[in-house]
Amino acid sequence: MSEFIEDSPFPDSPVMPNLMTGDATIQFECHKGISCFNACCKNIDISLTPYDILRLKKRLNMSSGDFLVKYTFPYEMDQDGMAGVKFKPVEGGTACQFMTEEGCGVYEDRPTSCRYYPIALLSMRKQNEYTEREAYALVQEDHCKGHLEPRKLTINEYRKEQGVAEYDELASGWRQLILKKKSAGPTVGKPSKQSLQLFFIACYDLDRFREFVTSPSFNEVYLLEDDLKQQIATDDVALMQFAFRLLRQVLFNEVTIDTKAEALDIRLARKKEREAQLDEIAAKVGSVDEFRADPNDKYGIKD
Repeated sequence: MSEFIEDSPFPDSPVMPNLMTGDATIQFECHKGISCFNACCKNIDISLTPYDILRLKKRLNMSSGDFLVKYTFPYEMDQDGMAGVKFKPVEGGTACQFMTEEGCGVYEDRPTSCRYYPIALLSMRKQNEYTEREAYALVQEDHCKGHLEPRKLTINEYRKEQGVAEYDELASGWRQLILKKKSAGPTVGKPSKQSLQLFFIACYDLDRFREFVTSPSFNEVYLLEDDLKQQIATDDVALMQFAFRLLRQVLFNEVTIDTKAEALDIRLARKKEREAQLDEIAAKVGSVDEFRADPNDKYGIKD
């Protein structure tokens, strides 16, 4: 078994890519005059980070829910159903919905994958290690003529030019969640349906997540400082980072958010009370077999 757990951009490839450091030199340039301009946008397979979605929904002045419906579709990142989100291409085609003849229509807020191309970012860490390690690989596709351009620069220089540092920093908490899930494997067990739903909402549907964490029921259970309440109510980035923190607590029991013990006791008591009421109703009604006295009467209803 490999010493490292990888988040590889080539999950279906049997060939391990050549790993590169940020100091490695590449030869590449993309510009409007190149013969393959826009070719990479005509056949997309682009996964989005939570910060990608935050930037794009803000640029388009849309709610996160509306953005997800119009521009994305979900997919499963692992066998347990942990969800990722990809760009939805144009209807009946494979091109990006934001592609124009002049290039990307949301260029200033384009996703991380688009900024990195033709570099692939690989996030790795050793088994039972909490420190994320980064490596890079060069993606060379036949259609791309940018590799034939004479310009040379290091990967670090290219990353700075493309503005990926902020995107990497603000997606780090999300990548760590995914890597921890992959590296922990059976030790954390399969997430419940509710946990998977929370992961999707907290990572991708921030507006809906804000409604959840600012609701009275949430604040009955979790003890948040007033400053933090204000931040998550008004600041999308702070809300996103709080989402990653809550998910680490829910998925991996890394407790950093205090709970109100008495509130949990009250909620548990209410649950038991509801269950007792249901048991009482069931006892009075009788079993389904008793109710269906006529075996030919599917719903227990007689004329």
